[in-house]
Amino acid sequence: LDRENPGPRVRIIHPSSGEDLAGVIAAGLRWPLRPFLAMQLVLEDQYLGVVALSNREGATFEPRHARLLDLLHDPFAVAMQNMLRYRELMDLKDLLADDYRYLQEEYQRLSGDEIIGADFGLRPVMDLVRRVAPLDSPVLLLGDTGTGKEVIATAIHNLSPRRDGPFIRVNCGAIPETLIDSELFGHEKGAFTGALAQKRGRFERAHRGTILLDEIGELPPGAQVRLLRVLQEREVERVGGSRLIPVDIRVIAATHRDLPAMVQQGVFREDLFFRLSVFPIRIPPLKDRAVDVPALVHHFIRKKTAELGLGRTPDLAPAAIERLLAYPWPGNVRELENTVERALILGQGRPLTFADLIPGYRAESVFASAPVESPLAADLHQPEPDRLDEVEARHIRRVLAFTQGRVEGEKGAARILGLNPGTLRHRMRKLGIPFGRKVKE
Repeated sequence: LDRENPGPRVRIIHPSSGEDLAGVIAAGLRWPLRPFLAMQLVLEDQYLGVVALSNREGATFEPRHARLLDLLHDPFAVAMQNMLRYRELMDLKDLLADDYRYLQEEYQRLSGDEIIGADFGLRPVMDLVRRVAPLDSPVLLLGDTGTGKEVIATAIHNLSPRRDGPFIRVNCGAIPETLIDSELFGHEKGAFTGALAQKRGRFERAHRGTILLDEIGELPPGAQVRLLRVLQEREVERVGGSRLIPVDIRVIAATHRDLPAMVQQGVFREDLFFRLSVFPIRIPPLKDRAVDVPALVHHFIRKKTAELGLGRTPDLAPAAIERLLAYPWPGNVRELENTVERALILGQGRPLTFADLIPGYRAESVFASAPVESPLAADLHQPEPDRLDEVEARHIRRVLAFTQGRVEGEKGAARILGLNPGTLRHRMRKLGIPFGRKVKE
C-alpha cells in the first residue's frame, strides 16, 4: 500500500484485477492467492500497518464487506498502537537493564574491588565484613567522618547475594525534615501540596538490594518510628497512601555519632538502636592505622592523576611519606585524598613534597600508636635524617616492619612502595638493609 497516497481506507483486492498487491499479501501471510480485504491502520496521522482478511473458500468480497470492516478501524488501530508502544517499552526496558549493568560494572571498576589496607590496618574490619556479607542481618558501621564507611558498606553489598540488586545510598543528614518521609517512603499523588505524581521512596527502590542509611543519627524522631516498622514488618506505606507495600531489603546504617549516648539523652530510640546494631563494625581512624598511609597515597596519586587528566604520574619527593606519617589526619582518608589532589594540582608534574599542605607539620611520627610485630622496626622512631640515602633506608625499614619482612607478593613491601621486587632488593643491598635469610640469621 502507498503510504504517501493511501487512497480509500479499505480496499477489495482480487487477483484477477492484475494488482501485484494480491501476490505481495499472499506471500507475506503465506496464504494461497485469493481475494483480500485490506484496511490501512492510521491513527493521529501515524501509519501503523495493514489488516488483511481472506476466506477459505476464496469467495469475492463485496462493498458491504468493506463497509463492515471499516467500522472496526479505530479499535484495530488503537490495539495496534498499544502493541507497538508496548514493544517499544520492552525494548527500552531491556536497554535500561543493559545500561544499569554497565553502570554497575563501571562503578565497581572505578571504585575498585580492592580496599586499600584490607591486609593491614583494616584486616580486622574486613574479616567481619566477610563474615556478615552473605547474611541479611542489619549492619551498623561506626567511625569518624572520612574513615570510609561508604566504601565498607559497598564491600558488604558486593560480597553479598544481593550484589546484582540495587545499592541505594541515603544521607539522612542532607534531607530536610519536611521531606524525609517522602524521600524514604514515597508519596501518593495529591498527598500534599506539590505532590503532582506518585513517587516511590528509597526503600522501594532498594527492593531486593541494599540500602545504606548514612548519618543515621541525624534521622528525626518521626522517621525513626517509621524506620523501625520497616525493619520489623518489611513493609512501607507511602505518604498519603493506605496500602502496605512489601520490601525485601538489607539495611546498613552508618554514623560518626555516639548512638548509645543519644539513646540516654532520649534523642534516638532505644528499640531502633538495638534493631540496627545487630552486627556493629567499628572502622578505626587513619591515625590508628598509619601503616595504610603509603599504600593510600600511591593509590590516590594514580586515581587523581587519571581524574585530572595529568598524563604522567608524578614521583614522591624524598621524605614526603615521612611528612604524611607525622600528621594525625583528623579528617581521615578523605582529608588524605584531598591533600593528594591539592598536591597534584599545585605540583604541575614536579615531585610531590606535601611540605606546605599539612597544617601544623611536626617531625615526630604517629607510628607510636601502630602495632609493630617485627624486629626490623628498631629504627622506627628515630628523628628524620638529613641525608637522602638515610631517609630512603629509614622509610624502607618502616614499610618492611609492617610487612613483617616480606618483600614481594600482595602483602609485600614492593607493592606498598610501588616498586618492582627486584628493584627494591637492589636498593636494599645498596643501603645495607638485610632481607630474606640474612634477617633470620
